[in-house]
Amino acid sequence: MKVTGSKRLTQLGSAIFAEMAEWKREVAQTGVDVIDLGIGSPDLPPSARVMAAMREAVSNPRLYGYPTSEGSFAFRQAVARWYQHRFGVELEPGSEIVTLMGSQDGLAHLAMSLCDPGDVAIVPDPGYPIYAASLVLAGVEAYKVPLREENGYLPKLHDIPVEVLKRAKFMLLNYPSNPLSAVADRSFFEELVAFAKQNELLVVHDLAYSEMAFDGYKPISILEIAGANEVAVEFHSLSKSFNMAGCRIAFLAGHAGAVSALKTLKSNIDYGVFEAVQAAGIAALEEDMENEHTVAAVYERRRDLFLAALGEAGWSVQPPKATMFIWARIPQGWTSRQISREMLFRAGVVVTPGDAFGEEGEGYVRIALVQNEARLLEAAKRIGLWLGSRE
Repeated sequence: MKVTGSKRLTQLGSAIFAEMAEWKREVAQTGVDVIDLGIGSPDLPPSARVMAAMREAVSNPRLYGYPTSEGSFAFRQAVARWYQHRFGVELEPGSEIVTLMGSQDGLAHLAMSLCDPGDVAIVPDPGYPIYAASLVLAGVEAYKVPLREENGYLPKLHDIPVEVLKRAKFMLLNYPSNPLSAVADRSFFEELVAFAKQNELLVVHDLAYSEMAFDGYKPISILEIAGANEVAVEFHSLSKSFNMAGCRIAFLAGHAGAVSALKTLKSNIDYGVFEAVQAAGIAALEEDMENEHTVAAVYERRRDLFLAALGEAGWSVQPPKATMFIWARIPQGWTSRQISREMLFRAGVVVTPGDAFGEEGEGYVRIALVQNEARLLEAAKRIGLWLGSRE
């Protein structure tokens, strides 16, 4: 008997990711030392305090039963305290927070919990791939709003057709942005909240990179805006801010109805996050509240060194204000996919073509600052030699 996947699997993700994995295997097999700046996976460990909390919790025999699917109340209390500390936002731990196995877990399931097949959701283009993939899984129609450089990668809200707004259940945005490294100020979020109220539209904001900002910039939470908890929810992850990507812990906060819907779905499909991981998450949040522990300085220095070296090599890129990514316009005469392939095969450096994140990403590549400074300088040197050899 031949078994094949469902038709919806063919609509998931971008084929370029599978293609890139094959490119990397092919190059690695030739013995080339590949510098991978493709996937945004932190290369540093959590703090000593976080790891100590995990070790202690793992040794507690009482934590090996099923956890609650919504997360321990202790972790949700810690989230509420951290939101008050970091953003001045008051959250009710019992009804306005749900714990997740990483923000991708919540993003993948949110449309299933909020929408019915045939509904519409508004997602950004370019955007993190799970945004659109989650709609495929839920049978929801995507309306892709273009994010373009000339508009600071912000959506033109009033260009969204009225018929789309009438059918749309939610709009998903992400600032600071992956892959764009774009940021949004308070005035934009005020406009967005007013727009959402006017159109009875839920805003879903992905704030995974709030603690990775540079040059004195400090990202805000949409929940800081007056009345936002009536129309908005916000995803947050400990993966990037606290180097806990492998732990798989995050949360959704805000509008109680939307939080409740996701809780209900998750109570039927999983048993939640291992409580030892939640204990480590509490330690991370508490340490941050006590010491303003941040990874931003590491990535700011990496950004500065890498872009300076890239500029000397002849590729000038505007420095981003936040995230672990560089969103770089490519030289003329290439497509995003062509230059990404050539950079890997000729220079041994992996970057992600912009079109992997949507049609609007053509003409760009995303570069992840997930190697140490020496490796980033080596990557810039290799790229420069390759570019120079083409002149």
